[in-house]
Amino acid sequence: MNFKNIFLGIILMSSSQLVNGQFLAASDTSENSVRRYKNIINSNKEIVDFIEHSLAQKGLPKHLRNLALIESHFNRNITSGAGAVGAWQLMTSHANQYGLSEQNRNDLYKSTKVAVISLANLYKKYNNWVTVVAAYNCGEGNVAKAMQAAGSSQYHIFSKYLPQETINHVKKYLNACYATGELQSVLSNYNSSRMNTVFFANGGSGKDNSTLAETEINAGFNLNVIADELDVDVDKLLSWNPGITEELENKGESMLYLPTDLMPDFLLRKTKILSRSIKEGK
Repeated sequence: MNFKNIFLGIILMSSSQLVNGQFLAASDTSENSVRRYKNIINSNKEIVDFIEHSLAQKGLPKHLRNLALIESHFNRNITSGAGAVGAWQLMTSHANQYGLSEQNRNDLYKSTKVAVISLANLYKKYNNWVTVVAAYNCGEGNVAKAMQAAGSSQYHIFSKYLPQETINHVKKYLNACYATGELQSVLSNYNSSRMNTVFFANGGSGKDNSTLAETEINAGFNLNVIADELDVDVDKLLSWNPGITEELENKGESMLYLPTDLMPDFLLRKTKILSRSIKEGK
């Protein structure tokens, strides 16, 4: 691992932070805002439980229930001015893409199944939930145009090129996550994704970035559990990560390198993998 380049990456991140201020934060942390979101959730407990269960089955975080919260207040019968329907506010083209008919968009069971698959696919593409929420609102095409215009894949940089409705939508999502006590998880996920981008931009891994992606893990992770969850041989995992065992033991943390097609699976299951690692012991 090239620590010099990693240090440079961190310095560049800090400089960027000074220019851009805090990358992302809740814009409304008032008691009224928190109370309003919590009341909506408590008034729709049965629907919320179903959505959270559906997310968990796919290995997705429960805070994504807040997307339905801000989209529709969990109202399966609502239709927007643009023609989006149901709790997840699906447009006809979006629904049809996943085999859901126009008429079934207000079916909570079917629309949630579509939304969960769609969100999982978006995460594999963008690797952070903030950009996923933006893409869910305005479409992948608009996100691609904004990234191209900004010359960056980082939301806090390209967001100014998105529709104002989408910018406001992301703000609502962050406010809802603040109300449910999950904002830090969302922001940590975003910053972790940013860190990978900075390291790649500066050659931090010293490896072929076209084939391997990187993320940071601590000594709580068991490499055998990681290999098992990703369905790869542990020797193959170690071949991608020479010296990782010693680094975890000596420093308590290390970068983990995985093929780009495996990294989304690891990030989606990261919490589960850590829980298993702790339970099964080192």
